[in-house]
Amino acid sequence: MRFVVVALLAAAGLFSPLSAFAESADVEAVITGVDTESLSLSLDDGKNYQAPEEFNFDGLKEGVKVLVFYTEVDGKRVINDLEIVQ
Repeated sequence: MRFVVVALLAAAGLFSPLSAFAESADVEAVITGVDTESLSLSLDDGKNYQAPEEFNFDGLKEGVKVLVFYTEVDGKRVINDLEIVQ
């Protein structure tokens, strides 16, 4: 029983720092710029969001209100998901 508790505590200690590096968040804002060359969006919150290579930019243009779900990785906000707000 002690071994199981020690193993669980060791695993928790090992993986707990990982949560500090990648936290998911979301923001609702209006698009101020779309750059399909560099795969990024600029929003009216003053931030830039990096899109993955397979990202679909259809329907995204300046003035469109979006809800962006992102993860901050190495100081960059990487888009996980995006919804257009009606």
